[in-house]
Amino acid sequence: MKIWSSKTSQEKRAKIGAFGHFKSTQPGFPFSEGDMPAPVDPYGVSKYEAEQGLQQIASETGMEVVCIRPPLVYGPGVKANFLSMMRWVSRGLPLPLGAIHNQRTLVALDNLVDLIVTCLFHPAAANQVFLAGDGEDLSMTGLLWRVGEALGKPARLLPLPESVLRVGAAALGRRDMAQRLLGSLQVDIGKAHQLLDWEPPISVNAELKKTADAFLGKAV
Repeated sequence: MKIWSSKTSQEKRAKIGAFGHFKSTQPGFPFSEGDMPAPVDPYGVSKYEAEQGLQQIASETGMEVVCIRPPLVYGPGVKANFLSMMRWVSRGLPLPLGAIHNQRTLVALDNLVDLIVTCLFHPAAANQVFLAGDGEDLSMTGLLWRVGEALGKPARLLPLPESVLRVGAAALGRRDMAQRLLGSLQVDIGKAHQLLDWEPPISVNAELKKTADAFLGKAV
């Protein structure tokens, strides 16, 4: 029997919990499955402990376990910060995020489901850990532009320097929010490609269009 454990994003959880809620990456240096997990909050600790518990059971019983660690998951019905972002853009609110050059990995719901299904049936997936992603990383500025295109309402972005935004966020006691908007967090999905021959089946633009269409349908 094969059991998979998938860490989906939760309210305000735009990072992979097992690696640590406030961890980030430098652009071009993504997390990989070989990096040592270092969870720092109860959410991340619980997910990592669940992984360890399942792996212990697997070692004692022969049960096959697959752990999938996704970053922020988006798709029709998305909630939390991603939903707020779509609301901002749809209302035409000016956003001071027009000069952000970070790099973040997201994963479309359809891509995550496809990876899960692949792991369920691929013999090489047994007892492995995989990172999930769309195969294309985006800056916050780029993501907002694409969300605007998907909504049919171009994003109104003001090119404020990142340093100014970070200083302002610190003054307001919102360093955590600034990190989510301005920081980089990339993951390497190369292991899934090499071991499972897996490629994300849906593009970022296609999933954003599905997400936007669902959002507009509910906004009548």
